Amino acid sequence: MGIFEPFRAIGYISTGVPFSVYRLGTETFVAVSVGKAWQIYNCAKLTLVLVGPQLPKKIRALASFRDYTFAAYGNEIGVFKRAHQVATWSGHNEKVNLLLLFGEHILSVDIKGNLFIWTFKGIEQNQNLTPLGHILLEEKFSPSCIMHPDTYLNKVLIGSEEGSLQLWNISTKKKLYEFNGWKSSICCCVSSPALDVVAVGCTDGNIYVHNVRDDKEIVTFTHSTRGSVTALSFRTDGQPLLASGGSSGVISIWNLEKRRLQSVIKDAHDSSIVSLHFFANEPVLMSSSADNSIKMWIFDTSDGDPRLLRFRSGHSAPPLCIRFYANGRHILSAGQDRAFRLFSVIQDQQSRELSQHHVTKRAKKLKMKEEEIKLKPVITFDCAEIRERDWCNVVTCHMDTPRAYVWRLQNFVLGEHILTPCPENQTPVKVCTISACGNFAVLGTEGGWVERFNVQSGISRGSYLDITEGKSRAHDSAVVGVASDATNTHMISVGYRGDVKVWDFKARELKSKWEVGCSLVKIVYHRYNGLLATVADDMIIRLFDVVALKIVRKFEGHTDRITDVCFSEDGKWLLTSSMDGSLRIWDVILARQIDALRVDVAITALSLSPNMDVLATSHVEQNGVYLWVNQAMFSGASNVGCCASGKDLVNVELPAISSKEGSSDDSKITIEQQSQIQSLYYDSQIPDLVTLSMLPKSQWQSLVNLDIIKLRNKPIEPPKQPEKAPFFLPSMPSLSGEIVFKPSELTSTEKNSGSDGVESGQMKIMKPNLQLSQFLELLQSSAEMENFFAFTNYIKTLSPSSLDMELRILQVIDDDQQNLEKRPEIHFIELLLDYFIHEISCRNNFEFIQAVIKLFLKIHGETVRCQPKLQDKVHKLLEIQSSVWQKIDKMFQSARCMVTFLSNAQF
Repeated sequence: MGIFEPFRAIGYISTGVPFSVYRLGTETFVAVSVGKAWQIYNCAKLTLVLVGPQLPKKIRALASFRDYTFAAYGNEIGVFKRAHQVATWSGHNEKVNLLLLFGEHILSVDIKGNLFIWTFKGIEQNQNLTPLGHILLEEKFSPSCIMHPDTYLNKVLIGSEEGSLQLWNISTKKKLYEFNGWKSSICCCVSSPALDVVAVGCTDGNIYVHNVRDDKEIVTFTHSTRGSVTALSFRTDGQPLLASGGSSGVISIWNLEKRRLQSVIKDAHDSSIVSLHFFANEPVLMSSSADNSIKMWIFDTSDGDPRLLRFRSGHSAPPLCIRFYANGRHILSAGQDRAFRLFSVIQDQQSRELSQHHVTKRAKKLKMKEEEIKLKPVITFDCAEIRERDWCNVVTCHMDTPRAYVWRLQNFVLGEHILTPCPENQTPVKVCTISACGNFAVLGTEGGWVERFNVQSGISRGSYLDITEGKSRAHDSAVVGVASDATNTHMISVGYRGDVKVWDFKARELKSKWEVGCSLVKIVYHRYNGLLATVADDMIIRLFDVVALKIVRKFEGHTDRITDVCFSEDGKWLLTSSMDGSLRIWDVILARQIDALRVDVAITALSLSPNMDVLATSHVEQNGVYLWVNQAMFSGASNVGCCASGKDLVNVELPAISSKEGSSDDSKITIEQQSQIQSLYYDSQIPDLVTLSMLPKSQWQSLVNLDIIKLRNKPIEPPKQPEKAPFFLPSMPSLSGEIVFKPSELTSTEKNSGSDGVESGQMKIMKPNLQLSQFLELLQSSAEMENFFAFTNYIKTLSPSSLDMELRILQVIDDDQQNLEKRPEIHFIELLLDYFIHEISCRNNFEFIQAVIKLFLKIHGETVRCQPKLQDKVHKLLEIQSSVWQKIDKMFQSARCMVTFLSNAQF
């Protein structure tokens, strides 16, 4: 185990696997593949409701039916009920490429033409792990798609890469008919609302609407763009439309009545269209692509053209630089796809792309692609959270661009100002920084020019010129880094040739400079400890004290180009990544490496959250952002050395896109499903941890100190009777607080029954003043069902004084010890002890239950001591309480040790 352990990956929406749409109740859901895991979105607002577990291999096909999701990975098929894998089908010897839901069966086809029939009905009880049937397709028939024509009983159509189409009967396992084909590989095949009619898409760009009953071609459409037809879908709300998607990312809408092209969605996606689906009886089309996005289009315009309704997207190309924002709640990310994005670490729905001023409209007006309109990829950026509400607070430098752009993160839009340093001799801007106050931005160019700008107005506030040697610029070479201190006193700039210069921030005068002795490629400056870390071509990290103007640390160990460097918030750690695949953590105080890990894919950028609890990384050819947790913050270790591995490199896998704990949005799930999720949650808590009641601190603490509160609130003098009391209806006080105008009369059976009589298996109340209140009724019914969820919710709504009164009603105050065991109070006290045992065992509402137990023992402690029947329950409660508390106390001790260690550690 190292300091940083894999947590999860964010920013993945979809991959090149077709999605699966299904209905559950009144809601429509879509299951999509995200590599080795799958996710389920609610189509109402494209909110993420469920994440499947991580699989050993990448998903190749998906199918869904109600709560079941079927994922083919390798030569196996995983069967999942919600997020839990209930079975694995392993009948194939080759990779499975196709899955089809067929009633209560699943059809799977591998690359060698083996078709297996599986049943999932009762799979949780019977564990049906063997196929019901097997069909071997012909040798020169490579299956590429499979579909079921509507109303065709037990029949499926299978398309091939050779261009032929076959009709098979699954029940008899016989081929019924083979269509001649169209001399081109078949990519997709869908059924139309009209009987016997299907649409077939081929790699040559042609779409064939075919009558399979008569084997006659109805109409043929041809894509105007090059590439194959990868997805098809018929509209089912009465409009005769066919949507087709191609490998170029264009969606075409065809009018079947007029037999012509109706509209085209250009640049619908940046990559090949993977899936298209018209919702049943709705003018809404959903599409997914390999560009990591899902989009929904609605046909509600006057001319019938579709418009974008809603979408979810991530980077379609790997991120280049990342940085935590908003105290670690968000991550700013810039990618090779020319997008500047904000990812939420907490809630996935808050992730979005920052707007670049109506790119789509400008692209249509200029008749250009959106990619050509967007700004070039960001190579570096800086932000200042202190000015988020005032003006633009982010500055970005773009590849081969002599200008820097500002962004207003509060509105998620590109700012109105463009910062152009040295207009006379423009060279690409390479680096930027924003001052600690958020008012100024300092830019460094490839030509060695360093200039300061006012971020609010975009006006230049002067350049930094080295006039000591008669130079007309700051550096003789490209500027590889600029930084400012926390008080706007000094500004540091670094040139590629290794010259480091310290300037007066306001006067722009050179204060000092020194030579590193080798070429520098990157710097990072810690504003609060004044340390400057430089990365050189010799793969050595050097730390300089800017105040003392001397080198204080030197770190060696990387064997390839260093890609990124960052300080921890307290300045005690330095994290570096390299193209050799390693991530190294250096202790600045001890001047040594404390941990190192190696991943299969090299890290290109990294950022440590301000709380030092989460590390974010981006990797080569990976479109997502990967999160790592700091075990030193969560494991309870007394020192970092318990987690660190020292100089030894530890091979670690990349964080998974998901784990067994799925994320769900219960607001879009029915009440029945919510109760099922809640019961599953309580049954599968994390070991050694407890669940708190989330009640106000005053509510459960008042139970413990109720006597003191009553004594403090005791009136000094008795209340005075008013002179003229108004007329009121006679009422009785009740425990629930509700006004009772007439006391309930005893039934004739209750009047005539004896004091110790028991009828119909129910306990009779012996004392007239001990009536079954709602408190006692819920306690008894919950004990019979062995489910105290409703009882806990009820007592959590009671005030401390009401709960105290409910417990005191059960108090035994007479000295009749002979018939004490038959008293109903003893029965309910025993039920309360059972309730405490259950809640402590489940570790639910921990602090609230502890307070109730203390109040219970204060009131009924003497009764429990005198009754052997109750003593057995108390001994059992003591054992469970001791075992649970020992584990919790051990964790608290470790946490206290860590807090003491961090507070005593000094630079």
